[in-house]
Amino acid sequence: MESDTASLLIHGARVVSSTPCLEERLASWTKGWEGQKGSGDAVQDGVMDILIRGGVVTAVGSGLSSDGAAIEAGGLTCLPAFCDLHAHFRDPGLTHKEDLASGSHAAVRGGYTAVNLMANTKPVISSRLQVQGILDRAAAIGLVDVHQCASITKNMDGMTVDHLESLGEAVRIISDDGHDVMDARVMLQAMTAASRLGLTVMCHCEDMNLSDTDYRLAEDLMTHRNIELARAAGCCLHIAHVSTEGSMRAVIAAKEQGRAVTCEVTPHHLALTSATSYRVNPPLRTQEDVDFLIRAVTQGWVDAIATDHAPHTTDDKAAGAPGMVGLETAFGVCYTTLVRPGHITLARLTELMSRNPARILSLNKGCIAPGYDGDLVLVDLDTPWTVDTTAFASKGRNTPFAGKTLLGRVVMTVKAGRVVYHDETAPQEERQ
Repeated sequence: MESDTASLLIHGARVVSSTPCLEERLASWTKGWEGQKGSGDAVQDGVMDILIRGGVVTAVGSGLSSDGAAIEAGGLTCLPAFCDLHAHFRDPGLTHKEDLASGSHAAVRGGYTAVNLMANTKPVISSRLQVQGILDRAAAIGLVDVHQCASITKNMDGMTVDHLESLGEAVRIISDDGHDVMDARVMLQAMTAASRLGLTVMCHCEDMNLSDTDYRLAEDLMTHRNIELARAAGCCLHIAHVSTEGSMRAVIAAKEQGRAVTCEVTPHHLALTSATSYRVNPPLRTQEDVDFLIRAVTQGWVDAIATDHAPHTTDDKAAGAPGMVGLETAFGVCYTTLVRPGHITLARLTELMSRNPARILSLNKGCIAPGYDGDLVLVDLDTPWTVDTTAFASKGRNTPFAGKTLLGRVVMTVKAGRVVYHDETAPQEERQ
């Protein structure tokens, strides 16, 4: 009998799957995922085996067998691989900071198999041809699935939106991240086009006329403005890196009114306050802001945790460049900050890092159940580990978490039934 080389069996892991608490709201507007195989399935937590064939989960249960590769995962926890709604790979044009290959390796090292890349590269990603070039190169690397955002305004000029008509079906989200579209008339034009074309508008909410005066007001005002413009245009809106109580209250109010609004928060805005001297955009906020964001997470108002992975060189950071890398620390930071203290369950964290981002990106990921992509991550929840930036796969070393001790260590990442990352230093060994 020939060996089934196209299959992978993960044996004896504790399997944790998310619960679709936000699925009904997402179903009302997220394009294309309603008919995906496996949608709505659920797997109860427990020690189980997982069989992946042809890149797809085919069975979850006890006593499974396969003639192909097998991984003994006793003592580890298996989660759906993570999806990052917000990352900067700096490619093209800024590849001394990051490129598609180094960013992809950083992603799988952090347990991610899908990323949504921002358009503020050099040149800015504003055309179908540019998007396809990124997708082709990412597919050749073969580590993560990439969605490449196109810019809201052409070349992020803040004025021109005609290019939106010719982006094609590969683009599902548009963003001028790094800036907001300052002209409300232009943003309304873009959102109206997005509504007609089935695009989600992802907003970096910041009134740059106020940034030097009152950064809190700069975020809060533009959050309100963008929500109202999206209502008028009838488009789907995603608010990036919410950091203030005022902005989160605006998002909650919009959700209570049934608006097509989702939002993300970052691990660093949940774990750190302004007492930590580290420049990110939006800035680290007060303890009161952090407490309110965590409360919004626990109450289900936050749709996703996204890294805003933003690699910089040492010289750039010394010169004041805002941002930090996050793909390789996100799970540990979130598990340590949210799950261990009892704010949320591990299943809820998988909603925030896997299931909901996958839905927003229209991906068949984020759940461990037959019919879903065979993208999984094995984690050690009990052994403390120290953030060592010299071991990062990212070119960026810029993180305030350097030297911090965390719980929740990624041991192995599996994409479509193929091991794409294995921490060889972890006690648990892969046996095939």
